[in-house]
This record gives sequence, structure tokens and C-alpha cells, in this order.
Amino acid sequence: MDGATSGTEGKAVMVSTARYVLLPLAQSITGYTVKAMERKIERGDWQEGRVWRRAPDGRVCIDLQGYERWVEGR
Repeated sequence: MDGATSGTEGKAVMVSTARYVLLPLAQSITGYTVKAMERKIERGDWQEGRVWRRAPDGRVCIDLQGYERWVEGR
């Protein structure tokens, strides 16, 4: 038996997304285009620290938990 499959054969494996994702992946998850998300950030509809954060390298990351709260109106 090879180590890569040891213990997982016949078992369901759960994979979840990261909490923070870059705009292209957020587009696939949310359905909003990158440009639409950038506009929401620029207009202040999405607040930094609540729906998005800037990573140490300067890139914008969407907080999927914050996005869900925004969708739910909380």
C-alpha cells in the first residue's frame, strides 16, 4: 500500500477554502467580477478589515467570512 492513499481509501475527505482569497478566486466563489469587487472597495461599500484586507505583499484579499456577513446584511 502506498503512503499517499494509506488511511483515506473509501473515506470522504473534506476540503475547505481559505478564509482569505485573492480577487480572482473570490470572483469564482462569489460571482462578482474582479472589477466589481474593486469598485465596491473603492466606493467604500466593502470596508477594509471587515470584507477585505491588504496582505503583507500589498495584494487585496477578500475575507470570505466578512463577505458572507455583508451578504446577510450584518
